[in-house]
Amino acid sequence: MTKTLNRFSTLTFDCYGTLIDWESGIWDALQPLIAASNRNDITREVGLMAFARAESARQKATPGLAYPELLSQVHNTIARDLGLDSSPAQDEGFGQSVAHWPAFADTADALRVLKQHFRLVILSNVNNQGFAYSNKKLGVEFDAVYTAEMIGTYKPHADNFAYMLNRLKNDFGVAQDHVLHTAQSLFHDHAQANNFGLSSAWIDRQYLNQSKSWGATAKMEIRPHYDFYFNSMAEMADAVQNAMA
Repeated sequence: MTKTLNRFSTLTFDCYGTLIDWESGIWDALQPLIAASNRNDITREVGLMAFARAESARQKATPGLAYPELLSQVHNTIARDLGLDSSPAQDEGFGQSVAHWPAFADTADALRVLKQHFRLVILSNVNNQGFAYSNKKLGVEFDAVYTAEMIGTYKPHADNFAYMLNRLKNDFGVAQDHVLHTAQSLFHDHAQANNFGLSSAWIDRQYLNQSKSWGATAKMEIRPHYDFYFNSMAEMADAVQNAMA
């Protein structure tokens, strides 16, 4: 049976990569390290791929580590992997960079449209304070926010999705089949959504990987299933308006 957008009551969102342009934020935050190296071979793609390797490994190894501290360690790992020299101050600065990561230009307007029709919920891999900084850029009040700090693990760990679905059921009376998980990352979000039988919408900020780069997320050899495809939040908001008309 084909699923339609008007069957759902609740949209759950990944934030970073979907609503917040974390790749631009990460790349900007890497500039002090790269500039000090006097090297011109470290492109955005190289830097983001190094981040993807380091972040996923660190999140798996230290699931209880707060995100700013985790990012600091990731920065140090990136430096070593790329043959660069980092300092504790540079590592710490990168760890605190989430506050400066920008929202995508279409995010706030799209969320305001979606808020008219759905309960909006965040499932994010950051700490509470990090999301609070980002929330100021998103333009809406979310009905619930679930972070890695609250859960004690990082996506794609199954505990994050189990926690979210349990809270939605217990706090709002929302059954799983009324939830649409909305995310950019196939690695962090859609693969585990498949494992839970959770409907999902892919916000493909990289347009079906036309660049052949997976950016700041780990590469998936087998693409997970998704129920809806949009290449921007604006496109999703337009589709919702049409579905609700």
